[in-house]
Amino acid sequence: MNIFTIPARNIRRKPSKTLLLLLIFTLGVMSIVTLYQVSRVVGLNLDKKLTAFGANIVISPARETLSIAYGGFQMGEMLVDIDYLPEKETMGAIRSIGLKDRISAVAPKLVTMTRVEGTAVAVIGVRWPEERGIKSYWAADGRFPERPGEVLVGSKVSTSLDLVKESRVALLGREFTVAGTLDETGSDDDTVILMDLTTLQELVGKPDTISFIEVAALCAGCPIEDIVAEIRGLLPTTEVKALQHIVNQRMASVYFIRNLALAVSLVILVTAGAMVGISMLSSVNERKKDIGILRSLGYGKGQVFVIFCMEAGFIGVLAGIIGYFSGFLASFRVLELLTLAEGATPSFSFGHMLLIGLFFGLVAVSAALYPSWKGAGIEPSAALIAL
Repeated sequence: MNIFTIPARNIRRKPSKTLLLLLIFTLGVMSIVTLYQVSRVVGLNLDKKLTAFGANIVISPARETLSIAYGGFQMGEMLVDIDYLPEKETMGAIRSIGLKDRISAVAPKLVTMTRVEGTAVAVIGVRWPEERGIKSYWAADGRFPERPGEVLVGSKVSTSLDLVKESRVALLGREFTVAGTLDETGSDDDTVILMDLTTLQELVGKPDTISFIEVAALCAGCPIEDIVAEIRGLLPTTEVKALQHIVNQRMASVYFIRNLALAVSLVILVTAGAMVGISMLSSVNERKKDIGILRSLGYGKGQVFVIFCMEAGFIGVLAGIIGYFSGFLASFRVLELLTLAEGATPSFSFGHMLLIGLFFGLVAVSAALYPSWKGAGIEPSAALIAL
């Protein structure tokens, strides 16, 4: 019999009490692990869904403006020259950055002006799959263009020019079919006509050119500034701007989920630790005779202290391992009930499981420090008096 076998025997002496304590601590660990897995998945899914509601980085040519005034007449700021970006080269550079896995969509655009029945209208060339990836909130009366000869008309343009689905409209010397009209978005999309980018490049005689690019980056994995810095490094002659207000709104939503899970986890952790401490304190009071006998047999205060700490540590490690595995399985069910398991799933790691076991073993030992110290302070005479 030694300080390593005594804790195991003590645990086996009262299996019902040990199992109850193990169950309570395991439920606490399971709840914390489930919260962590669910908050991680929800955070990733929320970031992806928010990214679908617009770009957070805009890349455009570096432009030089000149403020012009003459004879007291202010003409405002004017562009010295209108520059364009090479589409393939620019897109390739963006897709080759080190953090390319944090980019969910890259939507190039070409902007030009024309007149329809005497009314000036902006025409935007887009790549439809990429554009729809950034603006999944779009809704249209009709359908979205599927062929080069079709266009999508903004709500205000549709009203002013009386264009409805299946209407015909002449743009830049070519006739197009209106595939659909956008429902009002409250953005610049309401005031433009959108068509296939390649078609517009051919009509204006500017192949492989674009006016600017909108990038939707996932904000949860790294600071948006890192992505911007990498793009600037590969495209030094362009202006790369992060739309910070959009980024901050998205990150605030993601951080709220994580902070809420952290706060609840801390409450559960403190509660579970308190339960271990109370149980160990009760055990010390019940085993004063045993402690006194051990002291009479020559066991020092330090050895008695270690025995109680080892009991608590064993329960904590076992509860951590079982709780991690149970929490991992429970997280699937929770995400299924909340219908939030799209695009990302809980991740299992043996390394994390062992670390969780070790961590909660330390938590249990910490909670048992005072009861162990109190038990170690019992003198051998207590056993003789009790006998």
